[in-house]
Amino acid sequence: MPAEMSPRPDRGGRASVLEKWGWAATAGVAVIALWLSYAAFAFGPSNSAASTGTAKSSGAKTVDLEVGDLFIKPSMIEVPKDTDLAIVVKNTGAMAHDVTLANGKGTGSIAPGATATAALGVISEDTTAFCTVPGHKEAGMQLMIHVTGTTTTAGATAAAASAGSGGANPDDATIDFNAKPAADWKPYDPTLAPAPGGTTHDLTLHATEVDLEVAPGVTQKMWTFDNKVPGPILRGKVGDLFNITLVNDGTMGHSIDFHASKVAWSDEMRTIQPGESLVYQFKAGFAGAFMYHCGTAPTLHHIGNGMYGALIVDPPDLAPVDHEYVLVQSEIYTGPQGQPGDLTKMQNNQWDAVVFNGYVNQYKYSPIRVEPDQRVRVWVVDDGPSENSSFHIVGTIFDTVFKEGSYLLRPDARQGGSQALDLQPAQGGFVEFTFAETGFYPIVTHKFSNVGKGAMGLFQAGDAQMPAAGASH
Repeated sequence: MPAEMSPRPDRGGRASVLEKWGWAATAGVAVIALWLSYAAFAFGPSNSAASTGTAKSSGAKTVDLEVGDLFIKPSMIEVPKDTDLAIVVKNTGAMAHDVTLANGKGTGSIAPGATATAALGVISEDTTAFCTVPGHKEAGMQLMIHVTGTTTTAGATAAAASAGSGGANPDDATIDFNAKPAADWKPYDPTLAPAPGGTTHDLTLHATEVDLEVAPGVTQKMWTFDNKVPGPILRGKVGDLFNITLVNDGTMGHSIDFHASKVAWSDEMRTIQPGESLVYQFKAGFAGAFMYHCGTAPTLHHIGNGMYGALIVDPPDLAPVDHEYVLVQSEIYTGPQGQPGDLTKMQNNQWDAVVFNGYVNQYKYSPIRVEPDQRVRVWVVDDGPSENSSFHIVGTIFDTVFKEGSYLLRPDARQGGSQALDLQPAQGGFVEFTFAETGFYPIVTHKFSNVGKGAMGLFQAGDAQMPAAGASH
């Protein structure tokens, strides 16, 4: 942190967070070791071979377990048939966890550093216990309980527990891409306000879990910043100091990671529990269109379920325009109606929709209004978590393109023009253009397989009327 920045507030009692940057764990397979660098993918302590705790005889037995971020150790235990099984579980992770059977018997939530005991009852056949925190079971937090003397092997038990993990849940909500929003629906405002005055920005963001409509008639339990997806669009200039207070108003651990910052992951990006808060301080040293997101494990689930946003840091020579907008591309992975998104589909890149600013086709139903010949700048951030973007506006040409902190194209004697802004997940930039005629201009990703899945909107230039047959492009 630069010396000229004001000192950070005291942060006593920090937990050691052993999660970040997605994971590759699957059911029954232990997670890989923590890498202590920004590029690391941390999934919890190493458990490369499934260790086995074996009860010595039938009757009442107690087995000691350890849970962390994201593992249960041992991952498989063996007991004689009809064992009256109890477990003692210590949570060595930075998040709350539990160990629960499918019938609901289990420890209940165990706070970090705490230990809980649970009676699981008589075990007569192979079964599985798991952590019930959303996403943790799918991330590998499962305990295989094998009854000795039966024909089912530990491998078969693991396979049975993960059966069906490669496809979607038949109970997941289905999106009708031809449906229209209700009369009282309001779109996400894409207008980007100018950078606020001053060089210090004190802001508070609240991590929440709320029901939001993501497509006409489809409601999901979204994990959000400030009850919206994407979260608030923030803006500043190079050299500005940001003091972001994150307050966890949810029911599970959450965190925040600003890609515009250079700070220690183990400090500001640590997971905080419900009711806690932290101050994330950084100086914006680089211009660009940056992603921010929750980094709590499994990070894929938190981003894929709505915990993302954008921070715009203006380049020093940013020219004036008539209109500025911001469009954040992301995917939607539905779960059952009113429930969180389906993590298994996220793992398998099986998105149900690709959208701008969190809602299917929203600017098709609420076109963005400008006038012909006005100069327009659109900032685009691909927050993914997994799909790329080829941002394109049908009927115009970009004469200015800024990507990942640098101008790729500006008006000059070469008279160059650009047709698309290509972005991978966690990349951003802007394009500038005008509309030559009154009419409608579709907003798409030119990866056209996604246009029919919700990645479509409209600019309206002037007092235009949509043709009865609609656009043919």
